[in-house]
Amino acid sequence: MGSGPRTISAAQARRFALAAQGLAAPRPARATAAALARMFARVHLVQIDSVNVLCRSQELPLWARLGGHDRALLPRALERRALFEYWAHAACLAPVELQPLLRWRMAEARGGGAWNHLVEIDRKQPAYVAAVLDEIRARGPLAASELSDADARRVPGSWWSWGDHKRAVELLFWAGELTTSRRTSQFERVYDLTTRALPAAVVAAPTPTVADAQRALLERAGRALGVATAADLADYFRIKKTARARIAELVEDGALLPVTVEGWRDPAYLHRDASAPRRAEAAALLSPFDSLVWERARTERLFDFHYRIEIYTPAAKRRFGYYVLPFLQGDRLVARVDLKADRAAGVLRVHAAATEAGIAPREVAGPLAGELRAMATWLGLERVQVGRKGNLARDLIRSG
Repeated sequence: MGSGPRTISAAQARRFALAAQGLAAPRPARATAAALARMFARVHLVQIDSVNVLCRSQELPLWARLGGHDRALLPRALERRALFEYWAHAACLAPVELQPLLRWRMAEARGGGAWNHLVEIDRKQPAYVAAVLDEIRARGPLAASELSDADARRVPGSWWSWGDHKRAVELLFWAGELTTSRRTSQFERVYDLTTRALPAAVVAAPTPTVADAQRALLERAGRALGVATAADLADYFRIKKTARARIAELVEDGALLPVTVEGWRDPAYLHRDASAPRRAEAAALLSPFDSLVWERARTERLFDFHYRIEIYTPAAKRRFGYYVLPFLQGDRLVARVDLKADRAAGVLRVHAAATEAGIAPREVAGPLAGELRAMATWLGLERVQVGRKGNLARDLIRSG
């Protein structure tokens, strides 16, 4: 009779996860293009978000893993086609080598895989969608606002009140016919033909079967997560209906090893190449959309850290603040810090800082103060100003 799956402790699970995400060891001495490539080889995806309270969210995973870096590092990687943008988890940057593995999702877009309001324009105005594609083919890379009929098609209202021109380019983007050439200073996508913008070798690469592609993506999810439940694995690249069948195949192949994690209700899987250091030594502020914490149920299971971003919560109902970053110290998420870059004043403002239950503020204040000073320098801000809200504020002021 077999002994059953291996059992690992909750602390081991945290270290497996942190090592897989490149967050268990101190940052490299220099944040180079090669270091960025190594980071993407681990995490595969960096989620994009337009919120700019501190900086663009996609910059923060680089900060957490690479430290202070040239802020043009990520845009340059996109422009030289080391990376491309797609709906891989949410809107994400990913290595171009993943593009063939996502073609099944692109193929599904026009059959109902994209948002309803995008599919609707394809059904109602297919000739217009084709005309938009022809215009970009003829004129070269264009933002939606640069299309010839953009002014006539624009709809007043919120950011999501898209005109038909924006719906058309977004459908073509989802369907893989267009890709992002770059982002403007206003964070607007500039679209180009995928066949023209991506490296020729990627464009010419064969398209795998759906099963092979999803199996490859789930294997990468396992590698990026270290240890994970089936739901965690499925969420990383947003593969839902067929994930369990593909995971079973990866177990059969030996890429994923069934394990039991102490305190976890559901069975888990350990990637065959996963390793857990004896101790985790990193200290970093994390984006709300960092791949370590973007799946909130997993974050709570791993770190006993209940996390919700409160940007869209009315001010009076917020518990922790508007733009709150978790602070990773060792193998725990030990504090929450509400931050804002006041660029006009040259100040990194700490509106609130609080430790998690059972964490002594004095144990966190010194490392966090050093992280904040370094972040301010990286963002081109002259100083850090700490408010008095939160149980960590007093010690943080003293350590500043």
